[in-house]
Amino acid sequence: MNTVIIGGGIIGLSIGWQLAKKGVNVEILEKDKAGLSASRAAAGMLAPQAEMGFEDIELFYLCRSSLDLFPRFTEELYNDSGIKVELERTGCILPGFDRDDAERLRRLYDFREKIGMPVLWLTGSEAREIEPFLSPRCTGAIWIEDDAQINNRLLLDALKIAFVKCGGRLYEDHEVEEIIIEGDKVKGIKVHGTNLNFNNVVVAAGSWSKQIKGLPDNLLPPVRPVKGQIINLRLNDSCKISKVVRAPDVYLLPKSDGRLIVGASVEEQGFDVNPTAGEIFRLLERGWEAVPSIYDLPIESIDVGLRPGSRDHMPIVGDSEVEGLYFATGHYRNGILLTPVTAFEMAEWISTGNKSDVLKGFGIERFYKETV
Repeated sequence: MNTVIIGGGIIGLSIGWQLAKKGVNVEILEKDKAGLSASRAAAGMLAPQAEMGFEDIELFYLCRSSLDLFPRFTEELYNDSGIKVELERTGCILPGFDRDDAERLRRLYDFREKIGMPVLWLTGSEAREIEPFLSPRCTGAIWIEDDAQINNRLLLDALKIAFVKCGGRLYEDHEVEEIIIEGDKVKGIKVHGTNLNFNNVVVAAGSWSKQIKGLPDNLLPPVRPVKGQIINLRLNDSCKISKVVRAPDVYLLPKSDGRLIVGASVEEQGFDVNPTAGEIFRLLERGWEAVPSIYDLPIESIDVGLRPGSRDHMPIVGDSEVEGLYFATGHYRNGILLTPVTAFEMAEWISTGNKSDVLKGFGIERFYKETV
């Protein structure tokens, strides 16, 4: 059995690595350079409890289970790559600064407490005891101790090494021109004008997943690019923020390498990856309102990524009605967080043929059944 994965982002690399560990003959084809698109521009925040909305309960449970898998994931990755990627349990604080914020936070807190999440309600002064660099305007906050973060850039470097060391083959600058399907079965792909035979094809091309030719109309993944801009500041003695701050319309994420990430915009701008003054200004203004001492921090860089957003903003993972055709895309804002559960479950599914109960409900069939 041989398998090709279209896309060398964090999802494609992690599935490929796990398949290679199982002895599967697997190749990854990336149209540019592996790990240099949305996966690298991400902040690396692993915050299912902070990010969860009222309507996202099933996605929350999937994200939470994936967070629980990270210790196993990083330990295996260290064994296979020699690179230690630490899971940083920095916790996350959600502050409010006016009456509207307080009412919104109280609803979020009550909902989280109702479903049994370990959250604490803090007064403004209690919040500043946990994170002294919060604005004195903070009137209350939610504290989530379990949420974490990771160095996603180091994670990508480790995955590339582990994939190859375990026997996988990575081909960069290889754009797949077409997926070849005959009847109801995958036959392979076309790349550089040549047809290559594969038993399994995994579409993990992120925002570009819908652009790949050869897919039947009812199996075109409804995935679009959602532009996100982030600012990398350099921490110094004037601002030593140590906790993740998830303020209204912005987050501030201190990294172990001395960066402070301020992000992220959410823009429907197609495949445009140019940083823009308006969004950068808005992020900095919101960040300054939450943590005023960022004012004097030097700007190190600005990153722009294209999140793969599905129609319902849920991931599209699993098999399809075409034998040998799998999808692992549409992870939107949770690509880094959902990497372990996607990798472990999809690798088991593809290598054994046993469908994943964990991923049930997140398959592409939820979209094309609407049109039947």
